[in-house]
Amino acid sequence: MAGNPTPGRAGGATAGRATYRSRPVPFPWGTLPQPEKNVISGGVLSLGGCMDVAQAIRLKRAVRSYAARPLPEAAIQAILLAGRRAQSAKNTQPWHFIAVQERTSLEALSRTGTFAGHLAGAPLAVAILTPDPAQRWSILFDAGQAAAYMQLAAWELGIGSCLATIYEPEQARSILGFPDDYHLHVAISFGYPAEPAVLTAPPRPGGRRPVVAVVQHERWSERPADI
Repeated sequence: MAGNPTPGRAGGATAGRATYRSRPVPFPWGTLPQPEKNVISGGVLSLGGCMDVAQAIRLKRAVRSYAARPLPEAAIQAILLAGRRAQSAKNTQPWHFIAVQERTSLEALSRTGTFAGHLAGAPLAVAILTPDPAQRWSILFDAGQAAAYMQLAAWELGIGSCLATIYEPEQARSILGFPDDYHLHVAISFGYPAEPAVLTAPPRPGGRRPVVAVVQHERWSERPADI
């Protein structure tokens, strides 16, 4: 029966370790080639090629080192569509995306941020342009939502990513040629991880603050001194 996991599939007897399935993932632009041999299951994808969102959030990590292979056009379009579908304040959609694949441009962009070196080795970078964030605080919040949507969509396809802060926006403007009334503060690198095991590796202990340190209920209350 559809929806009942079988051994070797996500949620089945081997759930929790890397397993694989051969069923392709459908997208509006056609069938996506598998990221390695097959689309990963048991780590992020559930049966039917749909993302297990909770699992994706749990396993998602920054990937800065990429395999030397291009991304399929269908995967690139899926990532960009996810950003386009992001929520925004009053549905203003205050973003434009520039998808960068030319190696010279990627290398040049990698020099516009102190920690942007990973852009140089990525098969794809997406620059997120916005109006002047000084207009209202929600502009950068909305750009962040678009970034998160794109990164989760990529993770579902076995594609890693990492944010890069752009510290030299005018230098970036000269590289990408965007108008003066748009601003660039962040770009995202995308690519298949050089080490595919990161896609299903469990989170490292202590990587996030405990819930009791960040969550309050109903009203603010004093926290224990050792949290």
